[in-house]
Amino acid sequence: MISLDACAKINLTLEGLGKRSDGFHEIRSVMQSVSLCDRLVFEDAEHLEYHCAARDWVAQKSLVSRAAQLLARHTGVRRGAKITLDKRIPLSSGLGGDSSDAVAVMRGLARLWCAEMPTSDLISMSAKLGSDLPFFFGGGTALAQGRGDLLRQLPDMPRVWLVLLFPNTPCVASKTAAMYSMLRSEHFTHGEFTDALTQRLAHGAAIAAGDLFNVFEKVAFTAFAGLESCKMEFQRMAGVPVHLAGAGPILFALFSDEAQACRVQQCLQDAGMSSCLAHTCCAAA
Repeated sequence: MISLDACAKINLTLEGLGKRSDGFHEIRSVMQSVSLCDRLVFEDAEHLEYHCAARDWVAQKSLVSRAAQLLARHTGVRRGAKITLDKRIPLSSGLGGDSSDAVAVMRGLARLWCAEMPTSDLISMSAKLGSDLPFFFGGGTALAQGRGDLLRQLPDMPRVWLVLLFPNTPCVASKTAAMYSMLRSEHFTHGEFTDALTQRLAHGAAIAAGDLFNVFEKVAFTAFAGLESCKMEFQRMAGVPVHLAGAGPILFALFSDEAQACRVQQCLQDAGMSSCLAHTCCAAA
Protein backbone atom coordinates (compact mmCIF):
# COMPACT_ATOMS: atom_id res chain seq x y z
CA MET A 1 0.00 0.00 0.00
CA ILE A 2 1.25 3.48 -0.90
CA SER A 3 -0.11 6.76 0.51
CA LEU A 4 0.55 10.19 -1.01
CA ASP A 5 -0.67 13.71 -0.26
CA ALA A 6 -1.77 16.04 -3.06
CA CYS A 7 -1.38 19.68 -2.03
CA ALA A 8 -3.54 22.56 -3.19
CA LYS A 9 -2.16 25.77 -4.72
CA ILE A 10 -3.01 29.43 -4.92
CA ASN A 11 -2.01 31.98 -7.54
CA LEU A 12 -0.31 34.95 -5.91
CA THR A 13 -0.51 36.61 -9.30
CA LEU A 14 -2.47 35.46 -12.34
CA GLU A 15 -2.28 37.73 -15.38
CA GLY A 16 -3.82 37.21 -18.79
CA LEU A 17 -1.58 38.69 -21.47
CA GLY A 18 -3.83 37.91 -24.44
CA LYS A 19 -5.37 35.19 -26.58
CA ARG A 20 -3.02 32.75 -28.31
CA SER A 21 -3.31 31.42 -31.84
CA ASP A 22 -3.99 27.93 -30.43
CA GLY A 23 -7.10 29.18 -28.64
CA PHE A 24 -5.55 29.24 -25.17
CA HIS A 25 -4.57 32.35 -23.23
CA GLU A 26 -1.01 33.47 -22.62
CA ILE A 27 -0.58 33.89 -18.86
CA ARG A 28 2.01 34.91 -16.31
CA SER A 29 1.52 33.72 -12.76
CA VAL A 30 3.33 33.15 -9.48
CA MET A 31 1.97 29.88 -8.12
CA GLN A 32 2.31 28.75 -4.52
CA SER A 33 1.58 25.37 -2.94
CA VAL A 34 -0.30 25.30 0.36
CA SER A 35 -0.78 22.73 3.11
CA LEU A 36 -4.43 21.92 2.40
CA CYS A 37 -4.24 18.54 0.68
CA ASP A 38 -6.06 15.45 -0.49
CA ARG A 39 -4.81 12.00 0.53
CA LEU A 40 -4.57 9.15 -2.00
CA VAL A 41 -4.00 5.49 -1.14
CA PHE A 42 -2.88 2.95 -3.76
CA GLU A 43 -3.34 -0.81 -3.39
CA ASP A 44 -3.00 -3.78 -5.72
CA ALA A 45 -6.16 -4.84 -7.58
CA GLU A 46 -7.09 -6.70 -10.74
CA HIS A 47 -8.53 -3.64 -12.45
CA LEU A 48 -8.39 0.11 -12.00
CA GLU A 49 -10.85 1.00 -9.22
CA TYR A 50 -11.65 4.45 -7.87
CA HIS A 51 -13.15 5.10 -4.45
CA CYS A 52 -14.06 8.49 -2.99
CA ALA A 53 -16.65 9.42 -0.37
CA ALA A 54 -17.11 12.96 -1.70
CA ARG A 55 -20.67 13.11 -2.99
CA ASP A 56 -19.99 15.10 -6.18
CA TRP A 57 -16.72 13.42 -7.18
CA VAL A 58 -17.04 11.22 -10.28
CA ALA A 59 -13.99 9.27 -11.45
CA GLN A 60 -14.91 9.48 -15.12
CA LYS A 61 -15.07 13.30 -14.92
CA SER A 62 -11.80 13.60 -13.00
CA LEU A 63 -8.23 13.84 -14.20
CA VAL A 64 -7.50 11.01 -11.75
CA SER A 65 -8.90 8.34 -14.08
CA ARG A 66 -7.34 9.96 -17.15
CA ALA A 67 -3.92 10.08 -15.46
CA ALA A 68 -4.14 6.40 -14.49
CA GLN A 69 -5.11 5.36 -18.00
CA LEU A 70 -2.40 7.54 -19.57
CA LEU A 71 0.30 6.04 -17.37
CA ALA A 72 -0.91 2.49 -18.08
CA ARG A 73 -0.77 3.11 -21.83
CA HIS A 74 2.64 4.75 -21.66
CA THR A 75 4.24 2.01 -19.54
CA GLY A 76 2.39 -0.95 -21.04
CA VAL A 77 1.52 -2.16 -17.54
CA ARG A 78 -1.49 -4.47 -17.53
CA ARG A 79 -2.05 -4.52 -13.78
CA GLY A 80 -4.86 -2.75 -11.98
CA ALA A 81 -4.97 -0.73 -8.77
CA LYS A 82 -7.44 0.35 -6.12
CA ILE A 83 -7.18 4.13 -5.72
CA THR A 84 -8.88 5.61 -2.66
CA LEU A 85 -9.18 9.39 -2.57
CA ASP A 86 -9.81 11.30 0.66
CA LYS A 87 -11.07 14.57 -0.84
CA ARG A 88 -10.33 17.61 1.32
CA ILE A 89 -9.73 20.21 -1.40
CA PRO A 90 -13.17 21.37 -2.62
CA LEU A 91 -14.08 20.43 -6.16
CA SER A 92 -13.77 23.04 -8.90
CA SER A 93 -12.56 25.62 -6.41
CA GLY A 94 -9.58 27.34 -8.05
CA LEU A 95 -7.12 25.47 -5.82
CA GLY A 96 -5.96 22.93 -8.42
CA GLY A 97 -7.10 19.88 -6.47
CA ASP A 98 -7.96 17.70 -9.46
CA SER A 99 -4.62 18.46 -11.16
CA SER A 100 -2.71 17.77 -7.95
CA ASP A 101 -4.59 14.48 -7.49
CA ALA A 102 -3.71 13.45 -11.05
CA VAL A 103 -0.01 14.07 -10.43
CA ALA A 104 -0.19 12.01 -7.22
CA VAL A 105 -1.84 9.21 -9.23
CA MET A 106 0.98 9.18 -11.76
CA ARG A 107 3.58 9.06 -9.00
CA GLY A 108 1.72 6.53 -6.88
CA LEU A 109 0.93 4.10 -9.67
CA ALA A 110 4.47 4.29 -11.06
CA ARG A 111 5.69 3.11 -7.66
CA LEU A 112 2.97 0.51 -7.16
CA TRP A 113 3.56 -0.96 -10.60
CA CYS A 114 7.37 -0.83 -10.24
CA ALA A 115 7.35 1.29 -13.41
CA GLU A 116 9.13 4.33 -12.04
CA MET A 117 10.56 6.70 -14.64
CA PRO A 118 12.39 10.04 -14.61
CA THR A 119 10.33 12.87 -13.18
CA SER A 120 10.98 14.81 -16.40
CA ASP A 121 9.11 12.10 -18.34
CA LEU A 122 6.17 12.22 -15.94
CA ILE A 123 6.07 16.02 -16.20
CA SER A 124 5.97 15.88 -20.01
CA MET A 125 3.22 13.27 -19.87
CA SER A 126 1.19 15.23 -17.31
CA ALA A 127 1.13 18.36 -19.50
CA LYS A 128 -1.07 16.44 -21.95
CA LEU A 129 -3.80 16.43 -19.29
CA GLY A 130 -3.66 20.07 -18.23
CA SER A 131 -1.43 23.12 -18.19
CA ASP A 132 -1.08 23.37 -14.42
CA LEU A 133 -0.16 19.72 -13.71
CA PRO A 134 3.63 20.19 -14.09
CA PHE A 135 3.64 22.63 -11.16
CA PHE A 136 2.55 19.95 -8.71
CA PHE A 137 5.68 17.86 -9.23
CA GLY A 138 7.77 20.45 -7.42
CA GLY A 139 5.34 22.78 -5.69
CA GLY A 140 6.75 25.58 -3.59
CA THR A 141 6.88 28.96 -5.32
CA ALA A 142 7.12 29.02 -9.11
CA LEU A 143 6.75 31.32 -12.09
CA ALA A 144 4.34 29.95 -14.70
CA GLN A 145 4.28 31.26 -18.26
CA GLY A 146 2.87 30.29 -21.64
CA ARG A 147 -0.37 28.39 -21.02
CA GLY A 148 0.87 27.89 -17.46
CA ASP A 149 3.02 24.91 -18.39
CA LEU A 150 6.37 26.73 -18.67
CA LEU A 151 7.76 26.78 -15.14
CA ARG A 152 10.71 28.34 -13.36
CA GLN A 153 11.26 27.61 -9.69
CA LEU A 154 11.50 30.72 -7.52
CA PRO A 155 12.96 31.13 -4.04
CA ASP A 156 10.51 29.83 -1.46
CA MET A 157 8.51 32.68 -0.03
CA PRO A 158 8.59 33.14 3.76
CA ARG A 159 5.89 31.01 5.38
CA VAL A 160 2.57 32.79 5.76
CA TRP A 161 -0.79 31.56 6.99
CA LEU A 162 -3.94 31.50 4.91
CA VAL A 163 -7.57 31.46 5.78
CA LEU A 164 -9.54 29.90 2.93
CA LEU A 165 -13.27 30.58 2.63
CA PHE A 166 -15.44 28.09 0.76
CA PRO A 167 -18.43 30.16 -0.41
CA ASN A 168 -21.73 28.45 -1.04
CA THR A 169 -22.13 29.70 -4.61
CA PRO A 170 -23.80 27.93 -7.55
CA CYS A 171 -21.47 25.86 -9.74
CA VAL A 172 -20.41 27.17 -13.15
CA ALA A 173 -20.39 24.54 -15.90
CA SER A 174 -16.93 23.97 -17.48
CA LYS A 175 -15.76 26.63 -15.07
CA THR A 176 -12.20 27.37 -16.19
CA ALA A 177 -13.10 27.59 -19.88
CA ALA A 178 -16.15 29.69 -19.02
CA MET A 179 -14.08 32.11 -16.95
CA TYR A 180 -11.46 32.52 -19.68
CA SER A 181 -14.23 33.14 -22.22
CA MET A 182 -15.42 36.09 -20.12
CA LEU A 183 -12.06 37.90 -20.32
CA ARG A 184 -11.84 40.88 -22.65
CA SER A 185 -8.85 42.82 -23.99
CA GLU A 186 -9.26 45.50 -21.32
CA HIS A 187 -8.64 42.86 -18.65
CA PHE A 188 -5.23 41.90 -20.04
CA THR A 189 -1.97 43.16 -18.55
CA HIS A 190 1.69 42.93 -19.57
CA GLY A 191 3.00 40.78 -16.74
CA GLU A 192 4.01 43.74 -14.61
CA PHE A 193 2.42 42.40 -11.40
CA THR A 194 4.15 39.05 -11.80
CA ASP A 195 7.48 40.73 -12.63
CA ALA A 196 7.28 42.90 -9.52
CA LEU A 197 6.45 39.97 -7.24
CA THR A 198 9.19 37.83 -8.80
CA GLN A 199 11.71 40.57 -8.03
CA ARG A 200 10.46 40.88 -4.47
CA LEU A 201 10.80 37.13 -3.93
CA ALA A 202 14.30 37.15 -5.43
CA HIS A 203 15.34 39.62 -2.72
CA GLY A 204 13.70 37.64 0.08
CA ALA A 205 11.22 40.42 0.82
CA ALA A 206 7.90 39.79 2.56
CA ILE A 207 4.78 39.67 0.38
CA ALA A 208 2.56 42.74 0.57
CA ALA A 209 -1.17 42.71 -0.17
CA GLY A 210 -0.62 45.07 -3.10
CA ASP A 211 1.64 42.51 -4.77
CA LEU A 212 -1.25 40.12 -5.43
CA PHE A 213 -3.30 40.26 -8.62
CA ASN A 214 -5.80 37.95 -10.28
CA VAL A 215 -7.34 38.77 -13.67
CA PHE A 216 -10.39 36.64 -12.86
CA GLU A 217 -11.42 39.09 -10.17
CA LYS A 218 -12.54 41.26 -13.11
CA VAL A 219 -15.26 38.73 -13.97
CA ALA A 220 -15.73 36.38 -11.01
CA PHE A 221 -18.28 38.48 -9.17
CA THR A 222 -20.49 38.35 -12.24
CA ALA A 223 -19.93 34.62 -12.79
CA PHE A 224 -20.56 33.49 -9.19
CA ALA A 225 -23.81 34.70 -7.66
CA GLY A 226 -23.32 35.98 -4.11
CA LEU A 227 -19.53 35.87 -4.22
CA GLU A 228 -19.07 39.63 -3.87
CA SER A 229 -21.07 39.77 -0.65
CA CYS A 230 -19.05 36.79 0.69
CA LYS A 231 -15.85 38.67 -0.05
CA MET A 232 -17.05 41.84 1.66
CA GLU A 233 -18.08 39.93 4.80
CA PHE A 234 -14.83 37.98 4.85
CA GLN A 235 -12.81 41.16 4.44
CA ARG A 236 -14.73 42.84 7.27
CA MET A 237 -13.89 39.97 9.62
CA ALA A 238 -10.30 39.59 8.45
CA GLY A 239 -9.31 43.23 8.45
CA VAL A 240 -6.95 42.51 5.52
CA PRO A 241 -7.45 42.26 1.76
CA VAL A 242 -9.22 39.14 0.47
CA HIS A 243 -8.27 37.52 -2.83
CA LEU A 244 -9.74 35.07 -5.34
CA ALA A 245 -8.05 31.67 -5.69
CA GLY A 246 -7.37 30.80 -9.33
CA ALA A 247 -10.56 30.90 -11.38
CA GLY A 248 -12.58 30.82 -8.15
CA PRO A 249 -14.78 30.74 -6.30
CA ILE A 250 -12.60 30.06 -3.21
CA LEU A 251 -11.42 33.22 -1.43
CA PHE A 252 -8.34 33.59 0.75
CA ALA A 253 -6.55 36.05 3.01
CA LEU A 254 -2.87 36.00 4.01
CA PHE A 255 -1.51 36.49 7.53
CA SER A 256 2.03 36.61 8.88
CA ASP A 257 0.72 35.77 12.36
CA GLU A 258 -0.76 32.30 12.94
CA ALA A 259 -2.78 33.38 15.98
CA GLN A 260 -4.49 36.14 14.01
CA ALA A 261 -5.29 33.71 11.20
CA CYS A 262 -6.79 31.29 13.73
CA ARG A 263 -9.00 34.03 15.19
CA VAL A 264 -10.30 35.04 11.76
CA GLN A 265 -10.97 31.43 10.78
CA GLN A 266 -12.89 30.89 14.02
CA CYS A 267 -14.98 34.02 13.35
CA LEU A 268 -15.92 32.65 9.94
CA GLN A 269 -16.85 29.28 11.43
CA ASP A 270 -18.93 30.97 14.15
CA ALA A 271 -20.78 32.87 11.42
CA GLY A 272 -21.60 29.59 9.67
CA MET A 273 -19.16 30.19 6.81
CA SER A 274 -17.18 27.11 5.76
CA SER A 275 -13.45 27.74 5.95
CA CYS A 276 -10.08 26.24 6.81
CA LEU A 277 -6.62 27.26 7.95
CA ALA A 278 -3.50 26.46 5.91
CA HIS A 279 0.04 27.69 5.35
CA THR A 280 2.38 28.06 2.39
CA CYS A 281 4.72 25.14 1.61
CA CYS A 282 8.30 24.94 0.39
CA ALA A 283 9.28 23.18 -2.82
CA ALA A 284 9.70 19.43 -2.66
CA ALA A 285 13.28 18.37 -2.00
